[in-house]
Amino acid sequence: MSKRISLALVGIGKIARDQHIPSIAGGEDFELAAAVSRHGKIDGVENFEDFDAFLKARPDVQAVSLCTPPEVRFDMARKAIEARRDVLLEKPPATTLGEAEALAAMASAAGVTLFATWHSRFALGVEPARQWLAGKAIRSVSIVWKEDVRRWHPGQAWIWEAGGFGVFDPGINALSILTAIVPGAIVVHQAALSFPSNRQQPIAASLSMASAAGSPISVELDWRQEGPQTWDITVETDGGELRLSKGGAELYIDGALASSGPDREYPGIYDRFAALVRARQGDADFQPLRLVADAFLRGSRQDVDAFHD
Repeated sequence: MSKRISLALVGIGKIARDQHIPSIAGGEDFELAAAVSRHGKIDGVENFEDFDAFLKARPDVQAVSLCTPPEVRFDMARKAIEARRDVLLEKPPATTLGEAEALAAMASAAGVTLFATWHSRFALGVEPARQWLAGKAIRSVSIVWKEDVRRWHPGQAWIWEAGGFGVFDPGINALSILTAIVPGAIVVHQAALSFPSNRQQPIAASLSMASAAGSPISVELDWRQEGPQTWDITVETDGGELRLSKGGAELYIDGALASSGPDREYPGIYDRFAALVRARQGDADFQPLRLVADAFLRGSRQDVDAFHD
């Protein structure tokens, strides 16, 4: 077995505790050597409150996994790249395309790995869906991504501020799957964005898009759904209907279950990161972020009722 890669986890919040820490502990590629957070700590490793202090004190740590909110991630990633550390970026990778592309250029120039993760692409049904769609004519795509923000982002004020993405924080997961399974560029034609009167980011969005071949793509995102949650992508083709449900965990072909299984999205991310680090390669695909940016550029604003946690 190859030597484990020393890793620091930066930003010890809900996603780090729910997904990153178990995935690192359950794999064989990384040794968690340090944590950086103003508010959280991890037992059994050296903890820092300041990122600069970590970089200075621990030159032995080869890689950093940035799980902070996106608005502070650029400066940390830049400093890590300048310190010749390999960098994993939680999604969304940055608050703007300019930041994302700048980081990719810096990493390339420095010869370090930059991995812009899209965890939903590692859902069990996504790669089989991509393979099944290859060579088929896509007639239409429908995405319905509706969930309860109080359940998945309780008390997280940053998601409602400028740069916090609002409903596009989960919605970008759907767009990451879309850009993985549908070939070519995707164009945003129209967008209707619903903003609570007391928030800076949308709570719902309706998008009208098209594939490079002209196939219509409709997207419905909503953070107000209670009860059962909906994460579905349906693709109509000349060879039948494909549907990804439960965020990509289940794949159906013409209504019949074709694949399902346990969640391995975040373990898949760390498998991929380890392979990139050892091969001295990067993986920085910003197509989903570009679609979000285009949705805001083409979006009409609709004011809706105030939202309170």
